[in-house]
Amino acid sequence: MSIISNSLDEIKKRENALKIIENITFNKGRKYLFDLTGLSGGFIASSNDLNLLETYVGPAIFENQLEIQGKIHLGGEKVLGVNRTSSGILATILALVKKNSNVLHFVPEKPSHPSIPRSCKLICANYYEFDNINDFKLLDNTSLIIITGSTMDHKVISEDIFLKIIKIAKENNIPVFVDDASGARLRTAVFNQKRAWDLGVDLVITSTDKLMNGPRGGLLAGKKELIDLIKVKANEFGLEAQGSSILAMVNGLKEYNPQNLINAISKKDELFNLINESFSYFKKTPTGIMIQEEDLKKEVDKYNINYNVSSSDLTYIFAMILLKNQGIITIPAVSMPGASNTIRFDMSSKDSNNLSIEDVYNKINWSFDELLKIIKNKKEIRELLFSL
Repeated sequence: MSIISNSLDEIKKRENALKIIENITFNKGRKYLFDLTGLSGGFIASSNDLNLLETYVGPAIFENQLEIQGKIHLGGEKVLGVNRTSSGILATILALVKKNSNVLHFVPEKPSHPSIPRSCKLICANYYEFDNINDFKLLDNTSLIIITGSTMDHKVISEDIFLKIIKIAKENNIPVFVDDASGARLRTAVFNQKRAWDLGVDLVITSTDKLMNGPRGGLLAGKKELIDLIKVKANEFGLEAQGSSILAMVNGLKEYNPQNLINAISKKDELFNLINESFSYFKKTPTGIMIQEEDLKKEVDKYNINYNVSSSDLTYIFAMILLKNQGIITIPAVSMPGASNTIRFDMSSKDSNNLSIEDVYNKINWSFDELLKIIKNKKEIRELLFSL
């Protein structure tokens, strides 16, 4: 049985990780933390901006600016800021999907982000997920078609498949909603694809902290009549972004420079070549390297150690060692329940500029050696994961 086996365990693990981050920040300093998640975000604001962050003045000023910057970034007739991409997905499904209707979702590689099937379950809609275009079949009573532009592990959809699904939807008068959390930048900057809106979709959402210096939040854009319906649900359930987040979104969008992602490609290649000298199962991502759950297990199993923890636990243990001992923040250490437990080292992250390629390699290598030492001792593992 897994040590981390449910959402509550994941929350407790995250709480412990945040305490570790707090301790490093206060006892050693922020410079000893290296957020390589690719979604480190930020909050850019001048003192004049901050003085306007009152309950009603803030939204009055900054929502209009978000409308301008959001359309530049995503396109669309109207935009809406929400407090997380997941909340925007929920608001969209609440607004557009009827009970017992069908939602079809194409992802470049399964599984999807859990917020999508969870939202469908909440309103008793039937959810169908595909990652092979040959299996994608339109069903009667389909109320929404969803496309993921880039998965949690940065697997990117091809533009040809994108267009095929849009064509099917348009021919049957079904709205198309794109979950482009990181894809709005990854697809366009690195893969030279068009914006989802320019491909003909009805709605698109992106995360304003993924591969850009914005806050944890979501930006939704699309057809005005659909955004209006979604905005009603967002406001009814408290899913809308608050003034402070809207301000940070505006400034993050203004600062975004796709060249930063392009520059990460050469750094990624250099790191991969170095890591490949000692490890067998790391893989490249568009802007960094990663090791997935099953591959980390293969890497550990090369050493013929007798241990009794699950492959998913291995990723959490490795991530927590990286954080506690080397100051490297990766997604499995701090993730929300249901997120991918793939460990990514994103070289487009701001903090990657504070480390040499050799530094990153050495931190990974040392942490892996520590992983091999601890995996036979469940008491030490629980203390590491939960601070018990």
